[in-house]
Amino acid sequence: MPREEIFRSGFVTILGRPNVGKSTLLNQLAGQKIAIMSDKPQTTRNKIQAVLTRKDAQIVFIDTPGMHKPKHKLGEFMVAEVYRALEEVEVILFVLDASEEIGSGDKFIAEQLAKIETPIFVLLNKVDLIAPLRLAQVQEEVKSLGNFQQIVPLSAKTGENIELLVDEIIKFLPEGPQYYPEDMVTDQPERLIIAELIREKALHLTREEVPHAIGVEVEEVTKRTNKNTVYVRAVIYVERESQKGIIVGKKGSMLKEIGQLARGDIENLLGSPIFLDLWVKVKEDWRNRENMLHFLGYE
Repeated sequence: MPREEIFRSGFVTILGRPNVGKSTLLNQLAGQKIAIMSDKPQTTRNKIQAVLTRKDAQIVFIDTPGMHKPKHKLGEFMVAEVYRALEEVEVILFVLDASEEIGSGDKFIAEQLAKIETPIFVLLNKVDLIAPLRLAQVQEEVKSLGNFQQIVPLSAKTGENIELLVDEIIKFLPEGPQYYPEDMVTDQPERLIIAELIREKALHLTREEVPHAIGVEVEEVTKRTNKNTVYVRAVIYVERESQKGIIVGKKGSMLKEIGQLARGDIENLLGSPIFLDLWVKVKEDWRNRENMLHFLGYE
C-alpha cells in the first residue's frame, strides 16, 4: 500500500529595513499584486498575508512594515506589527538589498533576530543588479551578521530563485492542515487592497512632504445593475489644505492621474471594468489620532 503524501503548512514572516523589496517579494510569491510598492520608506503599513498552496504544502507569508524609529502613533503601530509578526511563525525571511552596502539598519535587525530561536533565512534580493563577484562578497559579509539557516540569493523582481526559496521553506514546515482554500491568495479584505492600490499611485506621483500624510478609505464597492461595471468610491485623506491642493492638482489633474493609474490594478483585482470615484478630504494630524487609524484599517 503506497505511503500517504505528507502535507506541510505554516506561517512565514518577511522582514527587513524599508525599501529592500519585501512587498515585491510578497507579490512574486502570491503570483499577483496584493502589496503596494514604492521607493519611499515605510510604504507598507499593514501586516499583509499572502497564501501559497502547492499539492504538498501551504505557506502563509506575512509581510511587515520596515523597521524604523517611530515618530508618531502610526509609526508605533507599524513597528509593533513587525514584532508581532515574529511570534509563532515557522520561518523568518530577513531580506537584504544585495545591491547596497550592509548598513546600520540591517545590523540592528540582525541583532534583534539573534535573540530569536525561529529558523532565519537571509534573502539577498536584487541579485539581478550586481555581478557574481560582488554577490560572493556580500554572502561572506552576511555570515558575520549571525547564524542563519540559509542564505538565498534571489531577485523578487525577475523571479530568479523564487522556486528554490519555496522548496527550502517547505523543508522547515511541520506536518499540518491546509488553512485556506487552494485558490485563495490573501486574507486581506478587498476594500483594503483597493485602498492600498490607490495610495500607491498617490505615493508615486506626489512630492516628499505629502506621501506619509496620505490615508485612503474605500467607502463603496458596488456592482452596477444591468452593467458589467463595478462602482468604487474612495476618499483620500490628507492632514493639511496645502496637501489637498497637491493631491487634487491644477483643475483636478493630479487626482485624475491617480485614478487613471489605480484603475488598471483595481480592474485586475476585481476582474471587471470599474468606475472609480475619488474624493480628497482633510483630517488634521490623522496619523496621531487613534480613532482615524482604526477607521482606516491600521489597528
